[in-house]
Amino acid sequence: MTNFESFYDELTNISDRHVKNNVSLKIEKDPQNDIIKIYGEKSTALSRAQNGLSDVLEIAFTTAEHHPFWRLLSSCAEISNTLLENWNGTLTKDDLNEIDWYLKELTQGFQNLKNNSESRQR
Repeated sequence: MTNFESFYDELTNISDRHVKNNVSLKIEKDPQNDIIKIYGEKSTALSRAQNGLSDVLEIAFTTAEHHPFWRLLSSCAEISNTLLENWNGTLTKDDLNEIDWYLKELTQGFQNLKNNSESRQR
């Protein structure tokens, strides 16, 4: 058993004790990547999506702009972020303009990726 598996087992035991005391918890484990996520009773599908997107935004912001997928990832993440932030409301004109700008970035990034891929295949 690895240290991570041992930690997960201990965490599960702790969680089980709290669940018995009516604490609502959800634990997700990704054993291939040694990731554990713990969600409390206030978490919703929307809050979990926003939390996961923050990881996507982090890699989009920290990846060098010369990476071939950077523009696509960054644009998709920013559009998704705007949509999730306004999920229970409406999009303003500024939000729509921002989405439009990122869609253009996405299209341009896709064309660049496609052109580079085609030129390598020749």
